[in-house]
Amino acid sequence: MLASTSMPSFARHVFVCINERAADHPRGCCKAKGGGEVRDALKKALKARGLDDRIRANNAGCLDQCEQGITVVVYPEQVWYGHVTEADIPELVERHLVKGELVERLLLPDQPHLRGTTRVEPLPEKADRKSVV
Repeated sequence: MLASTSMPSFARHVFVCINERAADHPRGCCKAKGGGEVRDALKKALKARGLDDRIRANNAGCLDQCEQGITVVVYPEQVWYGHVTEADIPELVERHLVKGELVERLLLPDQPHLRGTTRVEPLPEKADRKSVV
């Protein structure tokens, strides 16, 4: 019988575009705009707050919002943010990822699925993980 390990279970997944294109591409790319640094700042902020076991920061390829600066998408809510910088990470972590408050100044337009909401479920309290046998 194989040893059982539990599959990680995250309350939220945050995708940060780090797509790279040629320097002369007319749409630009998030990597050149600092996407990797934004992702690294997010990972560091999550770890510093002890949230990295409940919120996963992920690399993303092109999210097709190139003109919107560095794009970040939060799931399961499917909330899209644009023009995100390293300086925005503490606010994004505290307000959206922990408290469930959308950071309206960074929201990309045309998100009808949000239906005008400014809040989502806050991060659930940390629960003990148990192995499944």
